[in-house]
Order: sequence, then C-alpha cells, then structure tokens
Amino acid sequence: MDKDRLKRLLEDLSRGHVSVEMAMGELKDLPFEDLGFACVDHHRGLRKGLSEVIFGEGKEADDIAAIMGSMIKRKERILVTRLSREKADIVLSRYPESAYHRRARILTLDTHPVEITGKGPIVVISAGTSDIPVAEEAALTAEFMGNRVKTIYDVGVAGIHRLLAHRDDLNTASVVIVVAGMEGALPSVVGGLTDKPVIAVPTSVGYGASFGGISALLGMLNSCASGVTVVNIDNGFGAGYAASIINRR
Repeated sequence: MDKDRLKRLLEDLSRGHVSVEMAMGELKDLPFEDLGFACVDHHRGLRKGLSEVIFGEGKEADDIAAIMGSMIKRKERILVTRLSREKADIVLSRYPESAYHRRARILTLDTHPVEITGKGPIVVISAGTSDIPVAEEAALTAEFMGNRVKTIYDVGVAGIHRLLAHRDDLNTASVVIVVAGMEGALPSVVGGLTDKPVIAVPTSVGYGASFGGISALLGMLNSCASGVTVVNIDNGFGAGYAASIINRR
C-alpha cells in the first residue's frame, strides 16, 4: 500500500463509500503479511514511497510468484531484480501481464500507471557495451520509480570524444549514473564535467587484475572529482534507487 491508496481509502471511509469492516480488511496485513517462507512488507510503500522490491537471485520461482500474488492483491507495483530467464518463464506463465527485461534481468508488473515524480532527467552512462546489463538495471529501476531516463552507452575513456558529444545531456541532467568496469575511470571524467550528483557503479567487467570489479570500485572511491558517490559492484538497482531519491528532492 502506498500513500495515495491509503489517502483514497480514508477519504472513502469518511464519505461513507466504504464500511469500517472493508477498510479494516484493506489494512489487516499492515505492516506485513507472513507467508510462512517470507514476510511481505506491505508497509514499505508508505515508509519509502516504493513497494518492496523482490530480489530474485536465490529464490525459487514459485516463491517469487507467491510473493507477487500477495502484492498484486493489494495493487502494489512489482519490481523483481536479478531474475534468470528460466525463472522468469515460470513467473510469466503465472502472470503473463508482467514484462521481462532480459538484459537487465528485471521483471516488472504495473498494477497502475507510474506517475512521473522526478524533477528532471536521470542520465545513465555506460563505459562499454559489456557494462550495459548493469546500466539497464539502473535505468529500468529509475524509470519504475517515476523518472525520465536518458541512456548513453559505450562512451568510455578509450575514446573520450564519444562522451564529449553528449555535453548537452550532462548539462540538462538532474542526476548522472556512470557504470564502468576495467579501471573504473569514467565517473571521475564525468564528475569533472558536470555540477550534478554523479553516482558511480563499478562492474565486474575486466581482465584478471580487475579482481571482479575491485579495481574499478577502488578507483571510483579514490576519485579526485568532487560530487562522485559510489555503490557496490554491479549494483545498478542501488544506483537507480538512490538517483530517484535525489531526483525527488
């Protein structure tokens, strides 16, 4: 349940459009519903402005579908991250109205249209094409949370002129997410070109000495550009979520 739905329920109750019993039925599973294997946090939309997000990795497809069913009954919008194609096929057979985004490994189900609440565009940049899956996770998360998103892919430091061709997008952005593997240099470059908040996302892309993204992570944490913050390795979801919170202020 989110703030708008609770407000409508209370207004309907005050006008006599719904009974006290009906309102209590709507609220009976707040703050959470115990499914035995999961406690679904139906209060999260009220606290955070977004319903609980389902982390698909490590969960059984049947469990994911059951959690979704609990949320659908309450008209909550659904975002499932890190969902494999095989699990997605099972979930889609149960809820064909869902959409699976293969590259980002995200499944979404919109019970109602999203309202654009972001104050400006969020620009998502990837250094290379190998970084696009993580960038797509960030972009789809930000879009799901009510933001306009512009993506700019494959503009890494090996050919910096490609990035400079998008200076206008950097100037008009509210927040910039920069996704890079290898040595993770691109966020520092972007941070030196814009006065907007920059969220850096290290990826596990790279050769042996990248240590699965550790090199990129350390490089971003040591950025000499001001205004660059860093999320965990491959955490496109976290970057999209943080960018959305910044963009609402």
